[in-house]
Amino acid sequence: MQLLSDKVIFLTGGSMGIGLECAKSYVNEGAIVVIAAWPSGPVTEAVSLLGSSKNLGISCDVSNASQVADAIQQTLDKYGRIDAIHNNAGIASPSKPLHETSDEEWDNLMNVNLKSVLLTTRFGYEALRKSKGSILNTSSLVGDIGQENHAAYTATKGGMNALTKSMALDYAKDKIRVNAVMPAGVWTPMLRKWSQEQPNSSSIEKYLDDIHPLGYCPEGDAIADACVFLLSDKARFITGTTLAVSGGAELGYRRNY
Repeated sequence: MQLLSDKVIFLTGGSMGIGLECAKSYVNEGAIVVIAAWPSGPVTEAVSLLGSSKNLGISCDVSNASQVADAIQQTLDKYGRIDAIHNNAGIASPSKPLHETSDEEWDNLMNVNLKSVLLTTRFGYEALRKSKGSILNTSSLVGDIGQENHAAYTATKGGMNALTKSMALDYAKDKIRVNAVMPAGVWTPMLRKWSQEQPNSSSIEKYLDDIHPLGYCPEGDAIADACVFLLSDKARFITGTTLAVSGGAELGYRRNY
């Protein structure tokens, strides 16, 4: 039996990386997926990969209120409901300490990683209230444990973890569940870009394997499997959880050999 049969899932940032892996997994489990991302080219390519005309791609700047409102409305006009919103859109750059972070870089991180959650919730709340649906946020383990040279980015993910818990409390009365996943390293285009920015880029692959006690840095499908579970009825009594999907990266001392 498919875990997400006929659920309509509004997915931000679903055109690449973890988001695209989630989109594919959601469709495989019977869901209808709306990918809201930018720019339009990768969105069109992603929807074609999903292999069914029932899915939808919308070019959308998730930090822009009018564009998010329009994307939510397009979804409701086409399908009549939304069963889940997955806030996956995110950026990680720049890789630098806080005092070197410009106002523009700070604002861009906050707008894409956090304001987008405000906007999808604002415009999608009524639909989720009617469907007794759920919200899933793609956070990061570094929102809990911190990360050198990524103060602004980790601030957005720490904020997302706190938001997840507060939203779960606010919307429990509406039977809307709110959870987050916290990956550590995951091989995505964003991580590959990040790895090239590091001074030790030649050894970064081994480093990323070694920070996970299970011994390897995963692909995005490992995160997608956890997301399928959290959006399914199998997780019907789970809310306010920030789930580490991290190969144990938060446990004990990091191996240094």
